[in-house]
Amino acid sequence: MYLKTPFWRDGANAGTQNDSQSPVADLVNSLDRQRLYREITLALRTGLNDARAEFSFLRVRALNAIHKFLRSVAESDATINLFCHSQSIPELQVVPVLFKHSLREHEDQNVDSLDHIFTVEPMEITSPSTDAEVALALRVLEGCCLLHQESTILAHQYKAIPVLMNILSNRGVLEQGACLDALISILLDSSTNQMDFEACNGIEEVALLIRDKQVDENLRLKCGEFLLLLIGHVNGRDKLPMATIHEDVRRFLGEKSASLIWAASQFGSTLDPEQRLTALHIQARRVLESIDLY
Repeated sequence: MYLKTPFWRDGANAGTQNDSQSPVADLVNSLDRQRLYREITLALRTGLNDARAEFSFLRVRALNAIHKFLRSVAESDATINLFCHSQSIPELQVVPVLFKHSLREHEDQNVDSLDHIFTVEPMEITSPSTDAEVALALRVLEGCCLLHQESTILAHQYKAIPVLMNILSNRGVLEQGACLDALISILLDSSTNQMDFEACNGIEEVALLIRDKQVDENLRLKCGEFLLLLIGHVNGRDKLPMATIHEDVRRFLGEKSASLIWAASQFGSTLDPEQRLTALHIQARRVLESIDLY
């Protein structure tokens, strides 16, 4: 979704620069909000309709469009607020569609009885999700949860943590990297998802990946970044469900690596976003080096 300046905005700007509270300015702002909301709902309806398609290539196309749409939404507080409002409408909710279609495990259609052979009803055939589709769905899930906190509640209703941990354990590098980013967005400020993560032995699963030198190095670095972000978020908290994270990291990665992670997790809290990202990469590399020496 790429928003264009409406035709009524140019003429109104010239006459209202010194009088932002005028009736004309109020009218222009109201028209802007209505236009934005119509474009947001139209983009969601169109994208979600194709995201429910039977064929993976159609779902991939839809997910690409929704992902670009979310990036556009994130550009301003006004569009973020309108998107959040749209997610209170069931038919416009993105998260349920992701788990019902792209992130749903493909089930083989077995013939259990002769009744199925002679049925005259058409059988619904849905192509399984490709690697690209799963990775895109995880990126969309990440974006929804970052923009709209209540999406983490919806994700919990669809057992998001067990689904994502299964992806992390069994899919390829492309999906695993996207999965780690989605996990962070789902876990932050969501005690229910944090409890599920602990129940699924989440730290152990991440530790297994980061300790395995046969695993792609970029994925191992992504695991290090995940631990730094997670520990940095829960650092200083002594309440369940995340109180055991420190002990889990020590148990699976060793005292030295755990101490480094705890010390580095507060990287550059006063830095700008770009500097924080650079600091995160550097600290993740140090964590990986400490684990390799352990």
